[in-house]
Amino acid sequence: MNMHQAGRVDWVDYAKGFCIVMVVMMHSTLGVEAAAGREGWMHAWVAFAKPFRMPDFFLISGLFLARVIDRDWRDYLDKKVVHFAYFYVLWVTIQFGFKAPMFAAEMGWRGVGFAYLEAFIEPFGTLWFIYLLPIFFVVVKLTRGVPWIAIWLVGAALEIAPIHTGWTVIDEFASRFVYFYSGYIFATRIFDFAAAVQRAPRAAIGGLILWAIGNGVLVFAGYGDLPFMSLALGLVGAAAVVAVAALMAKTDVFQPLRTCGANSIVIYLAFFLPMAVTRTVLLKTGIIPDLGTVSLIVTAAGVIGALCWYWAVRRTPFRFLFERPAWAKLQPVRAPAMQPAE
Repeated sequence: MNMHQAGRVDWVDYAKGFCIVMVVMMHSTLGVEAAAGREGWMHAWVAFAKPFRMPDFFLISGLFLARVIDRDWRDYLDKKVVHFAYFYVLWVTIQFGFKAPMFAAEMGWRGVGFAYLEAFIEPFGTLWFIYLLPIFFVVVKLTRGVPWIAIWLVGAALEIAPIHTGWTVIDEFASRFVYFYSGYIFATRIFDFAAAVQRAPRAAIGGLILWAIGNGVLVFAGYGDLPFMSLALGLVGAAAVVAVAALMAKTDVFQPLRTCGANSIVIYLAFFLPMAVTRTVLLKTGIIPDLGTVSLIVTAAGVIGALCWYWAVRRTPFRFLFERPAWAKLQPVRAPAMQPAE
């Protein structure tokens, strides 16, 4: 996970940056509002982004899958399962380390131990995304021989169906798989769409204005979560984020957002601590009375704080926080070396 990596697709990083900032904004805003007992003006932005925030994140996550899906299982599992499993185990342990005293006051240390073990069945807090991704990667590879239209229709049906079991993996799989799979099967068309947006920016901006109006009207009228409507808003919203990212990539003005996208997993893993600290300080001191402004500052602190955390440890022994060490990798199977005849 490097701050700058060669060979990356610029608009993809902008799209990931856009989405990770929206994710941090959601957690920051809702956390601030829950602690304060009231809503601020940032709540409207969080609500507006709800239909496309995670759909686009999953769509982008599936975008490059075609490049690796035919690899042997050992290499595939290392890159797409063990990689995320390492960071999940590490960061769920870190989060529990910070929250254990609070949990212990509520349920006792025995309860903390059971809650920690439960986190390996029921994803903990904000980490559910990297818990779910490996499952998506495995399911797509296992169904490689099934006609894509059948898989896509099943995914769409799961998203449309009112599946609310209370188990995060089941519910989020049903809600998100269709977007991940769409990124995989429609990757070529998505790249063509981004290129078309860059060739006709004025038309793209006009389309984005119409989309923003339509998305806002439907969301604030209460229709955004309805069956079929949520799927439509998710897919169209994901396309809108691709368009916005493609336009951003035509200028250097938004480079900080690209940095966020190139390090989206870094931010996803580490934003919880600077977010929580900043929220606590601002709300306890009351130095800023406007709740929306507090939410905005907490969002910025979460994003910037995570990147600073990474920057501070990347050349130290603590880089294992963001870089998977060799011992946590599945080594490729190599043919035995030729032995001379004796």
